[in-house]
Amino acid sequence: MNLDHPVLSSLLPVALLILMGFVAGRAKLVQGESVRDLSNLVFMVLTQAMLFRTMSQVHLDQLDFEPVVQYLAVTVLLFFVLIFVYGRNARATVLALAGIFSNTLMIGVPLVGLAFGQAGQVLLLTLVSVHALVLLTLATLILELQMAREQQMASGDSRHLWRTAFQAIRSALLHPVPLPILVGLLYAQTGWGLHPVVDKPLQLLGNAFIPIALLLVGITLSQTHMGLNLGKAFRLSLVKTVLHPLLMLVVAWSFGLRGLPLSVMVVVAALPMGANGFLFSQRYQKEEDTVTAAVAVSTGMATVGISLALAWLPRMAI
Repeated sequence: MNLDHPVLSSLLPVALLILMGFVAGRAKLVQGESVRDLSNLVFMVLTQAMLFRTMSQVHLDQLDFEPVVQYLAVTVLLFFVLIFVYGRNARATVLALAGIFSNTLMIGVPLVGLAFGQAGQVLLLTLVSVHALVLLTLATLILELQMAREQQMASGDSRHLWRTAFQAIRSALLHPVPLPILVGLLYAQTGWGLHPVVDKPLQLLGNAFIPIALLLVGITLSQTHMGLNLGKAFRLSLVKTVLHPLLMLVVAWSFGLRGLPLSVMVVVAALPMGANGFLFSQRYQKEEDTVTAAVAVSTGMATVGISLALAWLPRMAI
C-alpha cells in the first residue's frame, strides 16, 4: 500500500487522530463529564481564533469567485433539501450541516495541493475563505430560529412571535461562529494586517483547533454506542461523500464549469465531514451520537470516492 498517495497521506492523519481520541476515551484519560467542557473550549476559543485569523487575511477583490459561487449554490441547495427531508427542525439542520460541510482544512488543503499543485490550492483557498462564512452563518441563523421556536412551543407561549424571531437573529449574529468571521472579514478590508504579537497567539490557537477537535471526535466516539447509530451514520456519510460530489459534478458541468475548477470543486465536495458539524451537534445537543459516528465513517468512505474522482475527473474536465 502506497502511503504517499495523495488520498491516503491526507486521510490517514485524520483517522489516526480520531483513533487516538478513541483510545484516550476508552482509557478514561478524559472523563465523560469533561467532554462538554472540552467541546466548549474548542467551540468558544479555538474555533473563534481560527476563523478570525483566516478571515482577517481575505481580500475579496483578489479572489476568483465563479467556481466558488457554483460550489456554494449546490451546497446550500442540498442543505435546504436535507433540512426538509430530515424534518425541518433543529435536529434536521444539524444533520443537514454535517451532510454538506467538508473538511477543507485538515484534508482538503494538503490533498488538493498534492493532486493539483499551486493553481488548485489557490482555488481551494478562495473557497475556504468564504466556506465557513456562508455555511456556518446560515446554519447558525436557522438553528437559532428553530431553537427559539421549539422553546416557545414547549412553553406553550405563542405570543410575540416577531420578538422571538428578532432575539433569535440577534443570537445568531452574536454567535461565537459568525461573529469572528464577520469581524475578521471587515478587519481584512482595512489592509492593516495583524501585528505579530496578536497574530502568533491566534495562529497557535487556530493550529490547535483541528487536532483537538478530531481527538474530541474520538473521545466522544468511545462513549457512543456505534451499533445503534451505524446505519444512520452510514446514510449520512453517503450524502456527504457520494450525493454531494455527484450533485456538484452534474450542476457545475451543466453550467459550463470545466478543467481544473471543476476537478477541485468536485473533490472538495467528496471530502469527508468537517469537525464543525460535530461541534454544532455538541453545542445544540442534537444527534450527537449519529454525527460523531458519521465523521469517522465518512473519513473511511471518502478514501474510495476521492480516489475515483482523482482518477476520472482529469479525463472529462477539459
